[in-house]
Amino acid sequence: MAVATTPHQGIVTLDLEGVLVPEIWIAVAESTGIPELKRTTRDEPNYDVLMKSRIQILNQHGLTMSRIDQVIAGLSPMPGAVEFLDALRERTQVIILSDTFEQFGRPLMRLLNWPTLFCHRLIVKDDRIVDFELRQADQKRLAVEAFKKLNYRVAAAGDSYNDTAMLGAADAGFLFHAPDNIKAEFPQFQALETYDELFIKLCTALDC
Repeated sequence: MAVATTPHQGIVTLDLEGVLVPEIWIAVAESTGIPELKRTTRDEPNYDVLMKSRIQILNQHGLTMSRIDQVIAGLSPMPGAVEFLDALRERTQVIILSDTFEQFGRPLMRLLNWPTLFCHRLIVKDDRIVDFELRQADQKRLAVEAFKKLNYRVAAAGDSYNDTAMLGAADAGFLFHAPDNIKAEFPQFQALETYDELFIKLCTALDC
């Protein structure tokens, strides 16, 4: 007997920093006056290299986890982000796939009305960041591929090098608020600048 197939359900995967909230490390750099911390995944494709460099800089300047917490506590979602996310979650499932860390992301999730966040974890000893644990290398792409195996159709949006594998694995991928170097290097992904545009593209891709 033939088994009936069902249409794919939809799910949206979004990057966090630069898409829904400001770049945390840039905020830390501006607050502490350490310009080297402004380098992000928009500039460095190798996340492992980037994080090891950040930890070295933190240690050089004696910058504690508590000080970073203070910076994060002063951040707010980007204008329109909460409304965009609330409206999107009324139409479809949304998962935030970020290379941030639980310690950084938790207070920001509260401001975004507690969406689901997949991210990594910092190792903190005596109020100092000493290392980091990746939940899974290349987690954004692998998460999208896993959702597709679960019979989801996936639409994704991000702004940095570490988002492009996720966008490529998705059924529909969009750049959002991406810098010019990312747009130029990845012209296969449509670049959008407003939440209204992104909402329409994501919902159209998923027929939601």
